Amino acid sequence: MTAVLVVVAFFCEYVDSSLGMGYGTTLTPILLLLGYPPIVVVPTILFSEFLSGLTAGAFHRGFGNISLRRGSRDRGIVLVLAGTGIVGTVFAVYTAVNIPKTVLTGYIGAMVLAMGILVFLFRKVGIRFSWPRIVALGVISAFNKGISGGGYGPLVVSGQVLSGHETRNAIASTSIAEGLICAVGLSLYLVLNGRTGWFAENWRFFLPIVGGAVAAAPIAAWTTRRVSERVDLRVVVAVVTCLLGGWTLWKTFA
Repeated sequence: MTAVLVVVAFFCEYVDSSLGMGYGTTLTPILLLLGYPPIVVVPTILFSEFLSGLTAGAFHRGFGNISLRRGSRDRGIVLVLAGTGIVGTVFAVYTAVNIPKTVLTGYIGAMVLAMGILVFLFRKVGIRFSWPRIVALGVISAFNKGISGGGYGPLVVSGQVLSGHETRNAIASTSIAEGLICAVGLSLYLVLNGRTGWFAENWRFFLPIVGGAVAAAPIAAWTTRRVSERVDLRVVVAVVTCLLGGWTLWKTFA
């Protein structure tokens, strides 16, 4: 089973770090189907995405997919997305939202699908970069993640593209921002649920997943660089975003 966990985590993180989306969306249901309880799965996803996200960010920077120097646009975007995302995470922990889960999941799926369609339709249109759109994207995606925990990556990547940001930079920015958000979410989750001994209790489960995810990060960052030189990443992002949005809707209402 350990080998299975490594392989599954590697594959999910490879997709996520090369396209900026899909890790939690795909890995969470797989782990639940394998019989692991949510109290183990949720912090494992957060912990592994924290480490793999920052690892992927370091390699994205090394391969030239993002610039984090002071005053750069990429650095500003990461700070905006991470800041709004952390606020959304804290809000989710402390606030009870009395909205049916089906409604929330359906809302996220429809929004992600719509964003994918828009990216595809505007893939050949030159869009001027807009900071107000980035700020609005950060607030909306943080709200979505806060109330449902889903749809963050597809929404943030596609939203950045529609805000005029380069696709490979958007992918790298999302990996770093989500890694930072997951660190805060994990800390709050464990402390407020009285699970401070979680690491000692579940290391046999999370170590293979963390190992597989972190191992995939540099390969995924290299893939983003190479693919961006040969194909239009906006088309790839649009298709994958539509698939994830459609899959979410199908799971919710089928």
